[in-house]
Amino acid sequence: ASLLDHRAKQLEDSNKELESYSYSIAHDLRGPLRTINSFSQILLEDASKKLDSQEKDSLNRIVNAGKFMAELIDDILELSRITRINIEYNDVDLTALAEECLQSLQSSEPDRKVDIEVQQNMQAKGDSRLLRIVLQNLLSNSWKFTKECTSPKIRVGTTKNAEKQAYFVKDNGVGFDVKYADKIFGIFQRLHTREEFDGTGIGLASVQRVVNRHGGKVWVNAKDQKGATFYFSLPEDFHTMNQDSL
Repeated sequence: ASLLDHRAKQLEDSNKELESYSYSIAHDLRGPLRTINSFSQILLEDASKKLDSQEKDSLNRIVNAGKFMAELIDDILELSRITRINIEYNDVDLTALAEECLQSLQSSEPDRKVDIEVQQNMQAKGDSRLLRIVLQNLLSNSWKFTKECTSPKIRVGTTKNAEKQAYFVKDNGVGFDVKYADKIFGIFQRLHTREEFDGTGIGLASVQRVVNRHGGKVWVNAKDQKGATFYFSLPEDFHTMNQDSL
């Protein structure tokens, strides 16, 4: 048992070191990338009349790649913060969190009409900062993947799973083949091209990491072109769990 404990401690230390290393790299990349983005944007604005169409296209590619890399770095840092942050256990109003996230999405596209329904009085036990990340990522995905729908719908609510309460975010968007369900929670995993839908492929990895840290589970039910429903559960006795083991 002592050898097993020793190996577990080695693995934990190794994971922490790797996490710290990836955080430092991502953080340090921000400075030079900010310079690249700033000067390429200045060049695009000031010199666009002097460039032919091919040169302008090349410069636009640099600008867009810089923006995507900045998103990627931000998402990697968020994923790292989820692991490093100390969880603060509280009663959380998931209904209020979901409505705030949806209001933010609606304000980003005020002309877009989406049929939204959020179950009232949804309560949970956990860290409100981290649970906001869960809802923000799941709802952002639903908002994104219903953009081609003629009558987009998003539902947020609760259900019973094996007599235990689970929360869900459901949409009628493009969905995906359920055989890829395990793959989508991996970091950098995407089922659609960036030309079809933007994003870094880190959002669902963040969702899973938050739920895992709470001692819960996350899963999905989906069909290609028929929407997706993401579920997550949070144990009610979360506050009695050993935080160091999360």
